[in-house]
Amino acid sequence: MTIGQHLQEFHGLPAFDFPEADATTALPEPDSVAWRVSGSVYDAEEEWTAAFERFCSAMDTTRVRALIVGAWTEAYDSASTEVVEALLAARDRLPALRGLFLGDIVYEECEISWINQTDVTGLLTGFPELAEFGVRGGTDLRLEAFSHTALRRLTVQTGGLPVRVVRGIGGSELPALEHLDLWLGTSWYGADTEPADLEPILYGARLPRLRHLALRNSEIQDEVAAAVASAPVVARLEVLDLSMGTLGDDGAAALLGGQPLTHLKRLDLHHHYLSEPVQQRIRETLEPAGVELDLDSDNPDEDRDEDGTVHRYVAVGE
Repeated sequence: MTIGQHLQEFHGLPAFDFPEADATTALPEPDSVAWRVSGSVYDAEEEWTAAFERFCSAMDTTRVRALIVGAWTEAYDSASTEVVEALLAARDRLPALRGLFLGDIVYEECEISWINQTDVTGLLTGFPELAEFGVRGGTDLRLEAFSHTALRRLTVQTGGLPVRVVRGIGGSELPALEHLDLWLGTSWYGADTEPADLEPILYGARLPRLRHLALRNSEIQDEVAAAVASAPVVARLEVLDLSMGTLGDDGAAALLGGQPLTHLKRLDLHHHYLSEPVQQRIRETLEPAGVELDLDSDNPDEDRDEDGTVHRYVAVGE
């Protein structure tokens, strides 16, 4: 699976592309949409920073509630550093900004694991009123531990998430965070997180309001599931998402053998490698309690070497 479609909505608002310089498109009200600002993808016809300056000049930015950063020129070769700097330089012009997504880039523009990112900590500390932040792409992505009293949703989409980002989030003080979504990815594209690195998140002391936890798209999904099985944070969750990874029968058995999950509203395990008997056991355990299940296998690929070694794949890698 690849990401082939741009965000259609963000922060509860429909996404709207800020038009190119020579377009005559009528513009909606500044606070009625999530504005996607993009630069030229493969050439320097218009850099992202120039498109953003046009946006700021054309718009009453004091009313903008949500902003989506689309492609910048040659994201496969150029980091988002200048994008981040431009956003921080404009923060006084964006007092109403509550939603920010960095890197809404689809595979035709740049594969997810080729997107070059940078240190995004400054965006979170620089916009203390943000309620939602998302970022796509793990190459050179950095996020140090930070404190944020308003952030409710945090999403990090990668084909390979560096452990320094996981540790940064685990060390952050996020008293308002309700929704955390981490795509851990594969070591082929830089993932180096181990279950022990997730302990601060799974303990949950710094996440008192967390209700939706997604630790997904992981090549160590069985180990993640085993760690989640005894995690204190699970007791307060409404949604647990371990989808898009290499979850097999061992991980599911560990999950079912841990603390009860019958309090959940939803358990998402789609894109898995579970046998039918284990899937049936999950249904029999959780459906009578009213837990909504997603057990769509998505028919994931599985390779077997001559020596019997089995290779399983995450949903989103390259």
